[in-house]
Amino acid sequence: MRQTNISIFVPHNGCPHRCTFCDQRSISGTPKAPLPEEVAAILTEQLPVLRKNETRAEIAFFGGSFTGIERGYMISLLETANRFVREYPDVYTGIRCSTRPDFINEEILDILTEHGMTAIELGAQSMNDKVLRLNERGHTAADVANAAEMIKQRGFSLGLQMMTGLYGDKPECCIETARRFIDLKADTVRIYPTVILDGTRLGELYKSGEYETFTFDDTITLCAKLLKMFGEAGIPVIRLGLHASREVEKKMLGGVYHPALRELCESRLFFDDMATEMKRLGGTDFSVYTDPANISKVTGQKKENRTRLAGLGYRFTIKPEKGTRLRIENAL
Repeated sequence: MRQTNISIFVPHNGCPHRCTFCDQRSISGTPKAPLPEEVAAILTEQLPVLRKNETRAEIAFFGGSFTGIERGYMISLLETANRFVREYPDVYTGIRCSTRPDFINEEILDILTEHGMTAIELGAQSMNDKVLRLNERGHTAADVANAAEMIKQRGFSLGLQMMTGLYGDKPECCIETARRFIDLKADTVRIYPTVILDGTRLGELYKSGEYETFTFDDTITLCAKLLKMFGEAGIPVIRLGLHASREVEKKMLGGVYHPALRELCESRLFFDDMATEMKRLGGTDFSVYTDPANISKVTGQKKENRTRLAGLGYRFTIKPEKGTRLRIENAL
């Protein structure tokens, strides 16, 4: 049975900081925080849809710093969600939230445990203190590590979120952040290349010329490496890039945003692996075996991989082979 999230956005509530990149209302598309009865209506509406599609879901409170919102309001949302988990266990499997590392303590974890929370995602963004300071995060890398350890010790699934291309960032800082996430034994990861929005501090720095983020190609190269690192560590990357949003597209000044960003990064990994294996095998003509689901990634967007490999002197024919990621032979 498939698994998904029913996302409930709680924009800005609970967060005293305004990070350089932050405009949660544009990112989530949500103008106001939902009332408990509105959450109940959403969950009720989704019941027949999920059952028809044979899908189970976690109820996910995203968009703000959930554990920092007004306590009574937070508990009212948790009570509503937990009621649906108890009454409809065939559909709703648990509750997850996103929050700041410095909004985690034992009292908060007691409340989350009592109300059926199953997964907590921390908006770490970076494990480099200079990058965190420049982007006015208001917490340190040590805060991330401490919160992550507490979450793991209490038996919650730990999600960690990182951004690439922030003010003052470097690719090597992002690689180090990924290494630290792996050391912290994250259960899931989200990777968000920075999108520069009008009306934010990053937007001002970008327009003044003081800040330049990573290029599109550099971001694809970097995020492909991050996917490989997390994959080799057995940590699922459950999101790469922001969800498609007209509001984001309207307010975007720069940065990296693409509706198929993950596929572009996965395609880059296929290119790297094909180029390496073709060089090892020697020759110019190859048969590439792959599962039919991978064919578009093997060829690349607009046949980019085929073109780049041709530039290296390699030609290939794709041969579908169910269950195979990539197998290459010299063509007869």
